Amino acid sequence: MSTDRVPVHVSVLPAETLALLDPRPGETWVDCTVGGGGHTRMLAARVGPTGRVIGLDQDPTMLALARARLEGLPVELVHANFDQLAEVLTARGLDRVDGVFADLGFSSDQMGEKARGLSFRDDGPLDMRLDPTAGATAADLVNTMSEAGLADVFWEFGEERHSRRVAKRIVARREEKPFATTGDFASVVRSCVPRSGSIDPATRVFQALRIAVNDELGSLDRLLAMLPRAVRPGGRAGVISFHSLEDRRAKQAFRAAGLWRQVTKKPVEAGDEETARNPRARSAKLRVAVRITQGQQGA
Repeated sequence: MSTDRVPVHVSVLPAETLALLDPRPGETWVDCTVGGGGHTRMLAARVGPTGRVIGLDQDPTMLALARARLEGLPVELVHANFDQLAEVLTARGLDRVDGVFADLGFSSDQMGEKARGLSFRDDGPLDMRLDPTAGATAADLVNTMSEAGLADVFWEFGEERHSRRVAKRIVARREEKPFATTGDFASVVRSCVPRSGSIDPATRVFQALRIAVNDELGSLDRLLAMLPRAVRPGGRAGVISFHSLEDRRAKQAFRAAGLWRQVTKKPVEAGDEETARNPRARSAKLRVAVRITQGQQGA
């Protein structure tokens, strides 16, 4: 797949990420979330021509967008979800690598595609799949899940206090007409969630539905469980998260006794200058840890 489009996404915490991950010439790294290729390019420039970066993304469109930006660099792009890390390494004859990085945010390029159905600001198909080639769509879920199942999704993944009310209204409405577009779905959600400040009432439900459609937390759990086997002793792992459900998992994983030494005791967040330039950076939290062997916890 090729494209003439240029990525518009701006990578968050670029300087902090590079400094804390500290990739070095000749090393092999995995960027689990290529996106527009910003972080991938920085890693590749650091490892240099004697090094290697394997870039994964579950979205083939994003890989195509990033390809031109990464031309000439020691990068291999792979269409895969990051929870397939072990299989990707095995297929390339690799046991462990020097570092693994994952930026869990979805890109501005994906948000800007109406056909994705990720945004409630632009009306489009109620899809939400980050990999448009596989899996059930958001419309499939909201039109078939039980009322209790929908309420659980909205509460667990979106922390939506009005989850039961929203689920009840959705089930009642879909009996008249199935949901097909983001605009239609968002209007129903807004009708039963009170506005709080400047936050759109549909925000939490859309987040929850997107997480459910893409099994984002399940994929993250599987990645974090693989990391101790994938990163060599002395190597580093980094995760940028964008909401508490993700950050909590990264925090707990990097606290595992005998496996990791935390480089960041508290998550690194963007400063005022970056958030003014790139508002999406406001919720970003970076955690980095060094893989250790038994007996090195205090090192």
